[in-house]
Formats: sequence, C-alpha cells, structure tokens
Amino acid sequence: MGLMRAALLAGSESAWLRETAARRPAVRRAVARFMPGERVEDALGAAASLRDLGIGALLTRLGENVTDAAEADEVTRHYLDVLDRVRGLAAEISVKPTQLGLDLDRGLCETNLRALVERARATGNFVWIDMEQSRYTDATLDLCLAMRGLGAHVGVCVQAYLRRTPRDVEALIAGGAGIRLVKGAYKEPPALAFSDKRAVDEAYLVLARRLLSDEARRAGVRAVFGTHDPPLLAAIRNHAAGGGLEAKACEFHLLYGIQRAEQERLARAGHRVSVLISYGSYWFPWYMRRLAERPANVLFILKSLFRA
Repeated sequence: MGLMRAALLAGSESAWLRETAARRPAVRRAVARFMPGERVEDALGAAASLRDLGIGALLTRLGENVTDAAEADEVTRHYLDVLDRVRGLAAEISVKPTQLGLDLDRGLCETNLRALVERARATGNFVWIDMEQSRYTDATLDLCLAMRGLGAHVGVCVQAYLRRTPRDVEALIAGGAGIRLVKGAYKEPPALAFSDKRAVDEAYLVLARRLLSDEARRAGVRAVFGTHDPPLLAAIRNHAAGGGLEAKACEFHLLYGIQRAEQERLARAGHRVSVLISYGSYWFPWYMRRLAERPANVLFILKSLFRA
C-alpha cells in the first residue's frame, strides 16, 4: 500500500497524466463524487444543502503554485467575493499561500492574505490557510502568526506526518491560532515525514490530545480535526469526553462525498462539523492526493486512463 501511495503522489505532479485524465469522461465522473462541480455556484449550492443538516462548509478553489501576479490578484478577488456571498451559510474559506503568490513574492502573498483576513473580520467569518509541501511550512506558519495581529479570524492546517509538527503546534498554541490537524497528503522524504500508517496515526493522536489540552483551550486555540479514520475519530471523542469537555470542543472538518452518514452522526452528537467543498478546473493533483489517502478506486481510474 505504501508503494501505491507513493506512486499516486508522484502521479499528482505529472503534467501528462493531468492532461490525459481531464479528457476522460470516466475520470471526471469519478471526480464528481468528491466535488459538486467546477463552479463556485456549485459549491455554494452544496453548502446550502449542508446547512439544512446542521453542517457547515469550508470552501476551497482548487489550484496552487500561481506564477503570475495578475492571477494571484484574481484569486484574491475571487475569495473576497466568496466571503461576501457566504453570509448566512455557515461557510468559511480555505486558501493555499501559493494561490496568493507565495512562489512569486512573500510580500505579495502577505498583502493578498491580509485582504482576506480583514474581509473575514468585517463579515464575521474565518480564513483557513492550507498547508502545502514541506518547503512552504516555515513561510505558511509565519504568515498565520503574522495575521493573528488582525484578530482571531485566521487558522492554519498542520500535517501530522511531518516530524517537525509537534514543535510547530507548540508555537501555534502560544500564538492562540486556529489549528486544523490532518494526516498529510504530499510526497515527502523519510527524513521529514513518517510513511508508516501506524506511525502517522500515533503522531496524529498525540497532537490531537495536545490541541484539546487545558493550555491550548486557555490560549484560545480553535482545535479542528480533519480525518475520516474511524479509530482516530473515536479516540478523539473519547479523550474529550473523558476530560469533561463538551461535544462542541471537538470540531471536525471532513471531505465532501465521503462518509456523509458519519458527518451527520457527528453533527447530531453535538460536534461542530464542516465539510470541505472543493471546486475549480485544477482538480487533477488534488484528486490524485485523495486517491493516495484511499486507493480502493485506483484500478478503476487506471483502466479509464489507458483504455483505447
């Protein structure tokens, strides 16, 4: 399974596969399971249907590694518009720093991110900063902590499989930042990241307990757990209950199209639940990373790619 995951993550970076997959109807149908459509209107419609179930939404426009300042500005304007359009929807946004120009200029990215955080503050919303490959970790954490000066309207994703994450979490707790904990879905060298599932799960649970600690809650940390792993979900909920925490202290961000029944069950149990809704045309790298997390559908996708 480890070799398959590595192959999928390598494939996510292949331009040939991206172009080939985009032309295959079978692949597009498979992708539709995980995203309601490519337009923001599709995502907003899905968010509205979730609201009726007591579930929030986290909207993210697919794309990364923007190499043109005009495109980074367009992405920023897009998210500013989304923040205005989601009032009343219990929907937040999640953005990648490289979408906002980090590969071009750190100052440009910070300016664009600042505009989003300021709009979130004005509209009573929240901005999540996605974590990308490890080469961006320092800059992403610095951006989050810098934005904290604007108020408690910003948080960042951290990846349990990175060996450095425990110390990063300590710095974020000290800054009172929102923290969304995920396992990690990029190809990283063994020196930087755990590759064994058991090791990743153990690291995740240790970090989850730290995020639910008295110290973290006193610091104002908004602790969010992004996993569909049933044993981890159960362990986190049991730990919180054993510590006398209310159900709403455990917040979960889950993926669109995966385990809807579990999402509804968590919401009925009193937990805060949001579903990550992705949209946009740049879906191939993202989808390959989703397959790496759940490779059961790989054979079907490969057949559709190479069928004459």
